[in-house]
Amino acid sequence: MGTHDEDDVARRRFDVADAAPLLLDAGGVVRGWTRDAERLLGYPAADAVGRGLAGLLTRADAARVPDVLERCRREGGWAGLLSARRGDGRPIPVMARITSADEPGGPTRWLVLLNERGDAPGWSMSRPVLEKMVSGSPIGIAIVDTDLRFVWSNAALARFGGGPPEHRLGLRLADVQPGLDSEAIEAQMRRVLQSGEPVLGYEHVGHVRASPHRETAHMLSFTRLDDDHGHPMGVYYTVVDMTERHRARQRLALLDRAGRRIGRSLDIGRTAQELADIAVPGFADVVTVDLLEPVLRGAEPAQERPTDAPKNTVTLHRAGRRTAATDTPAVTHGTDTPPAQDGLEGSVARGGAGRSTGGGEGFGDVAGAPAVVYPVDSPPARALVTGRPWWAERLTEEWGAALAPAAEPPSVLVVPVRARGTTLGVTTFLRGHRREPFDEDDLALAEDLVSRAAVCVDNARRYTRERDAALVLQRNLLPRRLPEQGAVEVAACYRPADELTGLGGDWYDLIPLSAARVALVVGEVPGHGIDAAAAMGRVRTAVRTLAALDLPPDEVLAHLDDLVTRMDHEDGVAAAEGEAEPGAEGTQTAGSACVYVVYDPVDGRCTMAAAGHPAPAVVLPDGTVTFVELPQGPPLGVGGPPFESAEVTLPEGSTLALHTDGLLAQGEDWSLDTDRERLRLALERASDRLDLRCRAVIDALVPARPHDDVALLMARTHRLAVDQVADWELPADPAAVAEARKTASRRLADWGLAELSFTTELVVSELVTNAIRYATGPIRLRLIRERSLVCEVFDGGATAPHLRHPRTTDEGGRGLLLVSQVAQRWGTRFLPEGKIIWAEQSLTGPGV
Repeated sequence: MGTHDEDDVARRRFDVADAAPLLLDAGGVVRGWTRDAERLLGYPAADAVGRGLAGLLTRADAARVPDVLERCRREGGWAGLLSARRGDGRPIPVMARITSADEPGGPTRWLVLLNERGDAPGWSMSRPVLEKMVSGSPIGIAIVDTDLRFVWSNAALARFGGGPPEHRLGLRLADVQPGLDSEAIEAQMRRVLQSGEPVLGYEHVGHVRASPHRETAHMLSFTRLDDDHGHPMGVYYTVVDMTERHRARQRLALLDRAGRRIGRSLDIGRTAQELADIAVPGFADVVTVDLLEPVLRGAEPAQERPTDAPKNTVTLHRAGRRTAATDTPAVTHGTDTPPAQDGLEGSVARGGAGRSTGGGEGFGDVAGAPAVVYPVDSPPARALVTGRPWWAERLTEEWGAALAPAAEPPSVLVVPVRARGTTLGVTTFLRGHRREPFDEDDLALAEDLVSRAAVCVDNARRYTRERDAALVLQRNLLPRRLPEQGAVEVAACYRPADELTGLGGDWYDLIPLSAARVALVVGEVPGHGIDAAAAMGRVRTAVRTLAALDLPPDEVLAHLDDLVTRMDHEDGVAAAEGEAEPGAEGTQTAGSACVYVVYDPVDGRCTMAAAGHPAPAVVLPDGTVTFVELPQGPPLGVGGPPFESAEVTLPEGSTLALHTDGLLAQGEDWSLDTDRERLRLALERASDRLDLRCRAVIDALVPARPHDDVALLMARTHRLAVDQVADWELPADPAAVAEARKTASRRLADWGLAELSFTTELVVSELVTNAIRYATGPIRLRLIRERSLVCEVFDGGATAPHLRHPRTTDEGGRGLLLVSQVAQRWGTRFLPEGKIIWAEQSLTGPGV
């Protein structure tokens, strides 16, 4: 008989109470039979007594009987599995235990206990075996009673703190692990005691006594222990250390959060701050991100020492910083740190991570990011130069700093911010002495974290450089500040479709004209981005050049149409011949739209013309919103019928709203009536303050990310007072010149401008004389006092005067030359019935 059957029996529990006993003699012959044996095997006593044991077994096991008896004589007993044969011939598997039943001085007898294998739950293990099994288990095991006090634990549990098993007896978990969240664990125990349902896989994260500075994770399972009557006796639980798996999950979660949260914008300071925010407090207590100054400007990084920096130092700028709420003193990040900085950043006396000129969290530009000066032999400076990280489990003098007397050494990681082979700065991670020091896994995680952020920082740097260049272009193409004048109060808003560069093809402008008039212009060119902005700049420059000619709006658009057609043709020819720069073919101007409005504050007349552009809206002083019935001309450069002007007279205090078509038609249900109604409602509900009204209309009608560029120019009209304008009809008689001078001089005296009488009389004399000598029809003289003094002379001639430079021997030809010398500016404006020659004198110059 092999040992396999014996081992199988040994692993099972043998129930003596249910066993069928029988008695054998030394030769294995049945000498005693019981009713239990008869019940199990089906033989009556008469048939069983006197039969050998082999006769009760199947043929295969009958041959084993001699060996079994020999084992009994040699070892004093035997236990194993046998296959018995019932009285009806059926085999039945049984567990057998044979032990000596000798009596003193009597013959050898063997007691055989048979138990049917199908009914027996197993063999009962001895207590020493069980204790050896659980005591030597690598898994922490403990038993608590119904009061949750320890009654037994194994040696493996001591690895988690709390002392050896004998020190735990009679104590509760809070007594042996005071830093642990024992209430949560005991709540699970009570739940098991009450319900009887086991709790498996309960994960607990905290700090145990064995590792007070390290966060640990354990997997616990709880099972209720019942007595023979089913009453709870306590709880049996196991503990498995899951710290490494927990830390791996934390690292992956940190990297996942970093991937989702770092680089959400293309702002360098915000990206650096996001790196600091993501690592505190989970990974470190303090994180600082210091970048080179050129990086913050969007330039290529260069490790240049500022002229005012000390020798043997490297200067960076603090772009991001985050400090956890901690009272653990450690290391500063400034040689001369402000007194208000304490805790983990306030205990290095000198030379630490650098001398910071300020503090704060999240700085978006050089001006807002305080400078930090590092000694060249400090770890941050070395990491910056070598591009390799630096790590210290606990800070020492190697950092090049003196710890404050009360400071505890922190753990430090310095990781260079590198992207695309270029070092942009350094990131420093600090942990206080109450936390586990950084290890190699933490260094690898920090490098991975910083490398991800470095790519985002470099993307933001590149974007900043390109956006700054684009914004310089945009600022030079759009008016930086609308000129001051008295005809209208203006406000403008611009929202590009390209939110990254802030560039678009829409523009607005206000151009001062003669006689206190102004030109209001809004237009757009096809496309978006830098190409459209470049094309817009060309068209806007052309508009300003044409406005200087003081032409009527329809003529301005006619000349502009010719210029756009010529520019588009020249660009097409250059592209066809391969002479254009790459991308130049995108700067098309054909199809541009424009509305040109001239407002005269003397009489409130408003003349306008449009080229493929929406007509302006008008908000009357009572709040009523109307739309000008303006004849629509074709877009610029595409050909079509001639442009037409419309003229309206506006009451003082009316507001003109000139806008590009991007302000409307933002949805699929586009129609002129629908869009005008939307604009009407927005204008009616907006504030009376013009700048707020302008912004409110944009916000009401335009989404944050519009489909098209939007420009809105709002102008509230003013009228000149009656006493600001004076005009006279003059006869075409040379004698009228003297009277005109006297009349003008008297009006200047009434206006308190007597100091301008001499120059004004000279201008009046020359202009009136010129009109009498060369022109025909009526002559009118007009003076306008606004921000400047304007002198106008109207005549019915159509010939423009020319400025001459006469020789010293010439008797005439000096009139306009003298006017140009004494006036701030002068010019000619043509009307349907004649022309006006005008001259302006400043009212803000010396002596005025």
